[in-house]
Amino acid sequence: MASPHFPRSTLIVAALSLAAACGDDSTAPTSLPLPEPASFVPTVTNQYFPLIPGTTWLYESSDGSESNTVEVLSETKDILGITATVVHDQVFTDGELTEDTFDWYAQDSDGNVWYLGEDSREMENGQVVSTEGSWEAGVNGAQAGIIMWADPGAHIGEEYRQEFAEGEAEDAGKVITVGESVTVPFGSFTGCLKTEDRNLLESGSTENKYYCPEVGTVLEHPVQSPAERTELIDVTGP
Repeated sequence: MASPHFPRSTLIVAALSLAAACGDDSTAPTSLPLPEPASFVPTVTNQYFPLIPGTTWLYESSDGSESNTVEVLSETKDILGITATVVHDQVFTDGELTEDTFDWYAQDSDGNVWYLGEDSREMENGQVVSTEGSWEAGVNGAQAGIIMWADPGAHIGEEYRQEFAEGEAEDAGKVITVGESVTVPFGSFTGCLKTEDRNLLESGSTENKYYCPEVGTVLEHPVQSPAERTELIDVTGP
């Protein structure tokens, strides 16, 4: 998978200025209430977004300037009484660590995967220079969002919130198609899901992501620049 959650500085984020390309921007994305803690299961097993502890995905940009490692840790984090899986996401630019993020996800009993927050750090010369974009569901009004539906095909064309922390993190996604075929350096896949994501706080572009069964995210690129690809290179672990 691409990062389960590709860092904003690595993969160009969504844009209000391209509303015509991604739908009517005057309509707020669907925001669903977070289920009760008892409605969650211990492990994220959604076929398009599997998070098995010990798994690591490696991605690289098409120009070779950036790489991204995403590792599912064995540790968990309690958020609003929900046991969240912790994912460590690191971005390297020309070999130097530039983003170091811990993301938190949990799957409900229906199979939907919720995004519960992130601890995001931008790095320069080994030092933290910004924590902008960090948020946690239930803190300062922040709300969890859906990162992956149990049945994406039932939500085609429906824009939904992936995260919401007002003025800090406001990403939305939309299922475009199912049954896509995708080829990246790691391999060729069928039956994949294509989404269109945007950041309601930033202008500039919209991005497509491709999720393939039992693998996760394999490809991401800006809608207007499909040649600027970030591709899955390798997967290691259980």
